Amino acid sequence: MRLDKYLKVSRIIKRRTVAKEACDGGRVTVNGRIAKAGTEVKVDDELTIRFGERLGRYRITDISETVRKENAAQMYAVLEEDAATRAERE
Repeated sequence: MRLDKYLKVSRIIKRRTVAKEACDGGRVTVNGRIAKAGTEVKVDDELTIRFGERLGRYRITDISETVRKENAAQMYAVLEEDAATRAERE
């Protein structure tokens, strides 16, 4: 699945256009490498996303084309996330 779509479906980032801009702006890495929006992701990949001064690290645990909002958080495991980033997603 494309990285920008995964970020939107998992609701780590709420809109796909924002996810695409974050990826293309070099603020997202997959397994330590800067990733573009079209980068294919798979289970067990590790994502790092910079939101300004904030940082979030996640491990992909599931990939689904569609998922209900209540189940979106089951698509990833939070490895590191500051309080401001967590509050922004909720």
